[in-house]
Amino acid sequence: QVQLVESGGGLVQVGGSLRLSCAASGRTFSSYAMAWFRQPPGKEREFVAAISSTNGNTFYLDSVKGRFTISRDNAKNALYLQMNSLKPEDTAVYYCAADPLLRRLVLNIAPVDYWGQGTQVTVSS
Repeated sequence: QVQLVESGGGLVQVGGSLRLSCAASGRTFSSYAMAWFRQPPGKEREFVAAISSTNGNTFYLDSVKGRFTISRDNAKNALYLQMNSLKPEDTAVYYCAADPLLRRLVLNIAPVDYWGQGTQVTVSS
């Protein structure tokens, strides 16, 4: 069992930065691939970034490549998303997710094992 709690969301101006954190409970955090998803207002939830459990390979949505960086600290049971050069279209509720299968996260194939409750990110112009 893994419980995920996101933090770090907020209101930021265009071009600004935010760092999201996801605190995970459970002793098996290091065995899970982890990811960030987001759900913009009135739209479906979409994949943003993922990181493998083993070799640290990362994957990104094309529109965030070069601006967002996903990382994890297995010793702290934590997942991060550094978001730079934020744009209004990045406005969304951001969710942390965990699953043993990396491809299930990258391809957004249900059912993903665990989800956080989400944190709001609003980018104002």
